[in-house]
Amino acid sequence: MNDAGLTHDAYLNGQFRVWQPARGYRAGVDPVILAASVPARAGQSVLELGCGVGVASLALAARVPGLRLTGIEAQARYADLARDNAAEAGTALEVVTGDLAQMPATLRNRQFDHVIANPPYFLSDTRTAARDPGREAAHAEVTPLAGWIDAASRRTAPRGYLTVIHRAERLAALLPLVDARFGSIEVLPLVPRAGRAAGLVVLRARKGGRAPLCLHHGLVMHEGAAHDGDRESYGAALRAVLRDGAAMPWPRPRQS
Repeated sequence: MNDAGLTHDAYLNGQFRVWQPARGYRAGVDPVILAASVPARAGQSVLELGCGVGVASLALAARVPGLRLTGIEAQARYADLARDNAAEAGTALEVVTGDLAQMPATLRNRQFDHVIANPPYFLSDTRTAARDPGREAAHAEVTPLAGWIDAASRRTAPRGYLTVIHRAERLAALLPLVDARFGSIEVLPLVPRAGRAAGLVVLRARKGGRAPLCLHHGLVMHEGAAHDGDRESYGAALRAVLRDGAAMPWPRPRQS
């Protein structure tokens, strides 16, 4: 692998490292939070839509050994990096290069116990385009959110789970799309600091679930009213997720 223009970054206190572009889309804490929210068990299968360089899948593998992991990524450079990162971590991750809106034949007839996604956060016509094409493709919505949920629904096995992280302002668009195809929807708001509005939400739903919508109490991400210096300010629960690979503090998954 030519590592020019790449950084080699540690996640979960060094439980794994990833190569990713120094410029362009760079995975932050969101895919780690996504992975920590997946109620997976050893032996189950997981498909990550838009896997990037593989951070969410590798973080999930670190927490739950024995999963059968697959990712699909449209950008060939990122898909190649995901393969390299998985090999370096010693994780069996099948990475398919392709567009989820035109699902490759290798995935079209398969279903998974879990489908996870960190879709692009922004509508293309509401922001200035990023100079780097990889960053722009990761952040700006090209495939509509409906396309992501349609692809997820088709690949989720009966009684399987969908887990998505997205911006709180997109929840109004996300909920009816998920409600039309899944049930037992749970939403966990992520609040940057106490007293502020949620910036992100994690949504989890079950195919064939019958329980009513559950909006959980928001999880406060940072301690203190404001950033007060060059130090980490994550609260204890989120620090355990991001540093130790702990599960997000969700209630036990519903059985209905």
